[in-house]
Amino acid sequence: ADKTRLQGFVIRPPAFDPDKKYPLKFLIHGGPQGAFGDGWSYRWNAELFAANGYVVAMINFRGSTGYGQTVVDGVNGDWGGKPFSDLMEGLDAAEREFPFIDKNRECALGASYGGYMANWVLGHTDRFKCIVTHDGMFNPESAYGSTEEMWFNEWEFLGHPWDYYGKPDAENPYRKWAPMLSAKNFKTPTLVVHGQLDYRLDVSEGFQIFDTLQRLKVPSKMLYFPDEGHWVLKPQNSRLWWKTVNDWVDQWTKPGSGK
Repeated sequence: ADKTRLQGFVIRPPAFDPDKKYPLKFLIHGGPQGAFGDGWSYRWNAELFAANGYVVAMINFRGSTGYGQTVVDGVNGDWGGKPFSDLMEGLDAAEREFPFIDKNRECALGASYGGYMANWVLGHTDRFKCIVTHDGMFNPESAYGSTEEMWFNEWEFLGHPWDYYGKPDAENPYRKWAPMLSAKNFKTPTLVVHGQLDYRLDVSEGFQIFDTLQRLKVPSKMLYFPDEGHWVLKPQNSRLWWKTVNDWVDQWTKPGSGK
């Protein structure tokens, strides 16, 4: 919106036919001081996401590394602000540029900060048919008190939670950017994933959003790993993760599916 130039990737599925319409997986990276690049891993592998008939889009939004310190610092104190608009405008641009994207069959997926953003998306747009949120922050105040990385929250939210007590929510980053405070808007079917041994974002963050979705009667499921931390690292767990995530996206975006 402010003319900052940002970059992203679009990955096509195998046996791609430009005359067909494809559902889309919209991946949101973690960090937030990270970036999608020309790399490979069996975790959050764009080609594997595309392999069962999807286009994949990935935007390096405000906060991403590789574009200078001003872009990196653009997320600081503004977690649900410019990064969210960057993502939505980036997806708009991809839809305009690539007519093979079926904009009526899109799913948003993210982990860590990407999980936070998936939670934020859940309360701020209904454009997606489904959401996958992995190890995401739901309540920044409770996350502050349960993380092993307190300095990070103090940096990203410009102080301690108690620095803002007594001030309006609009002046308190811990509440201004809290996905939980938009729960009344939750409608999109959501898969929640979290690990018991996650000390970066305690498993209670996953339980909080899952319980909220269940009480609101939003279609939802939770994949809980008792033996994983902030990343799913064990091969058998990874296979379960991929099957569960892909099945969830298929359920809501394949032909004949719908809310």
